[in-house]
Amino acid sequence: MKKIVVFASGSGSNAERIATYFAEKGSAKVCLILCNNPQAGVLARAKRLEIPSLVFDRQAFYKTNVVLDVLATQQPDLIVLAGFLWKVPENLIAAYPNRILNIHPSLLPKYGGKGMYGDHVHQAVVTNSEKESGITIHFVNEHYDEGNILFQAKTEVLPTDTADTLAEKIHLLEYEHFPKVIEEWLKTC
Repeated sequence: MKKIVVFASGSGSNAERIATYFAEKGSAKVCLILCNNPQAGVLARAKRLEIPSLVFDRQAFYKTNVVLDVLATQQPDLIVLAGFLWKVPENLIAAYPNRILNIHPSLLPKYGGKGMYGDHVHQAVVTNSEKESGITIHFVNEHYDEGNILFQAKTEVLPTDTADTLAEKIHLLEYEHFPKVIEEWLKTC
């Protein structure tokens, strides 16, 4: 069975969707959730789903090999960033080349980069009167949101949409496509 480690910073709805999808399919398993926010909702979800979790701080992530050592014990086939807001350090990227996937709530290269996440993205899309938005699933490299794109899905942005209504549309795309794209990628490794 393939092993997935999920990094998350927030509520964890995508992490839960991925975990339950693969629990039903039986082809892979979320074996660990790593989090940089001790107050994040993803930790309660991990506990409820009986998935081990670990919280780390900025020092451990960027200045030590603590996270890398934990990953080595798990030997994941894939690392998935599901609402993880920190830039992944180069030592982690080097250890898992083309094995770290991120999901971004826009059609990259538009509305990507440092500080462009969640509602910041949706507000920018609405403010700029874009006609469409969507999700991008991409590999992680040393630059924010610049890794090779694996998949994109679009949704129409209506003149009546707000950042909140657009966020709802984007979440539906994430829940529908992210687990399936992960599943397809895992078949190749």
